[in-house]
Amino acid sequence: PNVLRIVIGEDSEPNRFQRVVVIESEIDDMNPQIFGVLMGQLYAAGALDVFYVPIQMKKNRPGTLVSVVALLEHRETLADVLFRETTTLGIRFKEMDREQLDRELITVETPLGAIRFKIASRGGVVVNAAPEFDDCVQLAEQRGLSIKLVHAIATKAYLDQ
Repeated sequence: PNVLRIVIGEDSEPNRFQRVVVIESEIDDMNPQIFGVLMGQLYAAGALDVFYVPIQMKKNRPGTLVSVVALLEHRETLADVLFRETTTLGIRFKEMDREQLDRELITVETPLGAIRFKIASRGGVVVNAAPEFDDCVQLAEQRGLSIKLVHAIATKAYLDQ
């Protein structure tokens, strides 16, 4: 006999994964000054992340691997930007899952003043805590201290609380 089982309910843990597309192209014949502008255009068009990797291409030419991570709905818009703004003749698309940690922003009082911390957790367990870099820069400039020292003081204040 044929048997069909249906289970109705909710996952005990919500889906931690998000479907994204990685868009890539290798470029070896473009003015390198364009890459800086290109990155801004890609972010403005919906990219979640953009990065460049130096590569060695055919005919021993140095080139650049352009990688763009985006939500699936931004795929065509980002492809348009790459074809319009670069010298590429082709683009590859790879769909994959992405997992991100849960994030929370808290404020920690330090001997130098308040500094925001980005707290990252997975399954309710804190796996990373980092002071906001801009806050460290601002306090370092105000106090005439190195950013490295402000960062260390902030981290100690977080750990001591």
